[in-house]
Amino acid sequence: MVTDGRSVDRDAVLPLTGPRSLDPLVERIGDARYVLLGEASHGTSEFYRWRAELTRRLIDEEGFSFVAVEGDWPDCQALHCSVVGAPGAPEDPREALEGFRRWPRWMWANTDVLEFARWLRERNLRLPEQQRAGFFGLDVYSLWESLYAVLGWLRENMPEQVEPALRAYRCFEPYGEDPRSYAQATRLVPESCEREVVDLLAGLRRQVGGPTDEGLADFAARQNAEVLAGAEQYYRSMVRGGPESWNVRDHHMTDTLDRLMEHHGPGARAVVWEHNTHVGDARATDMSAAGMVNVGQLVRERHGDDGVVLIGFGTYEGRVVAGRSWGATPEPMPVPAARDGSVEALLHGSLDGDAGLLVLTGEEANDPFADEILPHRAIGVVYHPGRDRYGNYVPTVLGERYDAFVFVDHTRALTPLHSVEADSGEEETWPTGL
Repeated sequence: MVTDGRSVDRDAVLPLTGPRSLDPLVERIGDARYVLLGEASHGTSEFYRWRAELTRRLIDEEGFSFVAVEGDWPDCQALHCSVVGAPGAPEDPREALEGFRRWPRWMWANTDVLEFARWLRERNLRLPEQQRAGFFGLDVYSLWESLYAVLGWLRENMPEQVEPALRAYRCFEPYGEDPRSYAQATRLVPESCEREVVDLLAGLRRQVGGPTDEGLADFAARQNAEVLAGAEQYYRSMVRGGPESWNVRDHHMTDTLDRLMEHHGPGARAVVWEHNTHVGDARATDMSAAGMVNVGQLVRERHGDDGVVLIGFGTYEGRVVAGRSWGATPEPMPVPAARDGSVEALLHGSLDGDAGLLVLTGEEANDPFADEILPHRAIGVVYHPGRDRYGNYVPTVLGERYDAFVFVDHTRALTPLHSVEADSGEEETWPTGL
């Protein structure tokens, strides 16, 4: 039982002061091929900065192949082309990031990601093309953007296959570019666009080579078709409630990661940036009892033998960028002191305001929480600080959910590249915003 006033053994928490203090984490990662880096919010600068610092080391020192993030495939493909120096791509990654349109675009269009992307481009351009590390989106939401991309690619490369894509287009067209209208319609009548999308995807799978045989343009076309299929299933399941839409999304992100690994070859190694709720193993939280799975769980189940390291992040207090409702202009908000008895409060009480690193599994593990179930804060893109202690905590066994945990006592809000949010887009992650 956790009681107020309890402290954590200071020796269990390694100091986190600069890039070299990540050495124990790099050692824990070792030969792992999958490193998943979380965040307790989508708007905290320190989470992005520490992820970027570790990722730089993994790419530079350990030869990791690419970064895959909780973002849309088409938007991230534009950024990928910039950072690898593809012909015709923007020379400054900022131009690609400013093209991110879907709310909450500050998740990726912010100064911390820009700094990392500029570093990645500079690093890549010193190397042969086959050694350049990429940047890809794993998410499922870009239904219309991916459909347009597939149509454009087919017209240029396989005009005889355009008709299946046009059938899918005509099926979705009555709903405009609002997948919610489509989803609501499938709730009222049994007809859907599933068959048209499945036919399109099947045709592309037959015509385009396997992931290891195709160039990036062909791979991207097939991936856009996979996104279209995943998005159709996601929006159709969203209106039914329950865990299905969450599970569709996390299965899609894991499947996309698998395809990227196959595309990059047998020696590929991946760094993933997502929210803690996707990275930390769902079986160590109350998500599992609700019938939910997540990316961290699925990657462990599929690839445990290849080495999987899940790393969570947390903070005691500070500021965060979020919206007060879906589509609202983002604003810096206070993050109040963490709830008594939570992971964050216990670490705060032991570290005197310092940042720290917990290595929870492996030979050098030192888990101060053992198998205790503790509240662990999760902040989404819609946030109300006054309700924080009542609705923003996930019961967690920390050492089963993560292999390591990065704690920053006081954090700052990140800086969006766009001062005003346009195009609220679909309420993809509503109501959780995670």
